[in-house]
Amino acid sequence: MRIINFGLFQGLKNHINTAGINMQLRLIIVTGLISLGLGFPVLAERRGDVERLISTNQCQQCDLSGANLAEAKLEGADLLGANLQKANLRGANLKGADLSSANLIEADLSGADLRDTKLHGTTLRKANLKDTDLSWSDLYQAFLEEAQFNNANLLNANLNNAKLQGTNFCGATMPDGQKGKC
Repeated sequence: MRIINFGLFQGLKNHINTAGINMQLRLIIVTGLISLGLGFPVLAERRGDVERLISTNQCQQCDLSGANLAEAKLEGADLLGANLQKANLRGANLKGADLSSANLIEADLSGADLRDTKLHGTTLRKANLKDTDLSWSDLYQAFLEEAQFNNANLLNANLNNAKLQGTNFCGATMPDGQKGKC
């Protein structure tokens, strides 16, 4: 003969379900706190670098990856070796800036003013440079693989020893004044 105390069993079942939910909730909270604890210093550092750039127009070797600098007034800025990977620089004024050895992988520079800019050894892989003015810029030994230069102005730009595999110059004004093939 089986005698089961359903009230006791039901209470035990509810306790197990609650403990499981509490454990899941604890795990979510701990994971969230760890993420916030590790994430805030990185975000704060980037925010500090952006503020320093805006206030001083200098930010060598700083981390500006993913920064939103669209339409920023950065004429003559010193960004030597800066990390601007996936940064939004759409329409920014970087005329005469020094971006030598900077990381601009997948950055959006469409419509930016990069006239007379130093880009020695700069990495612009998969960057968007559509409608960008790069006239008189120095792209010596720049890494331009798969970059988009559609309708860009490269008149009198230095592309010596630049890596150009897969680069799109459709409609661009080339250094010699010729139009890029589409």
